[in-house]
Amino acid sequence: QVQLVESGGGLVQAGGSLRLSCEASGRTFSIYSMGWFRQAPGKEREFVAGISLTSGNTVYADSVKGRFTISRDNSMNTVYLQMPGLKPEDTAVYYCATASYSSSGYDHWGQGTQFTVSS
Repeated sequence: QVQLVESGGGLVQAGGSLRLSCEASGRTFSIYSMGWFRQAPGKEREFVAGISLTSGNTVYADSVKGRFTISRDNSMNTVYLQMPGLKPEDTAVYYCATASYSSSGYDHWGQGTQFTVSS
C-alpha cells in the first residue's frame, strides 16, 4: 500500500499563491506517476496535473495550464503543486493520488487538503 499526506491548504486572496505538497510512504517503489485532483463544492472531482516519477513528463488540465506547476522530489517521494495567480474558482479540496506500475489509473489517494481563494 501507498500512503499519501497532503499539506499546504488554507485561505488566500485572489491573485495570491500557494504550494501544496504530497509525501508518499509505504510501497513507493511501485509508483509510476503522481497527480493532483480537485473537487469544488457541488462539483465532481477533476484532474488538475500529473507527473511521471521516471521521466518527469507533466500533463495539465486546460483550466490550469500555464498557471500551475507540478514538480517532484524523488528523493523525498514528494510531489508539489505550485499555484500562483489563484482565482476564486480554484477553491476546492485538492487530492494527491498515485498510479502504480500495475494499475491502469490512479489507485491510491490522499485525504485531501482544502483551500479557499477569497475575492
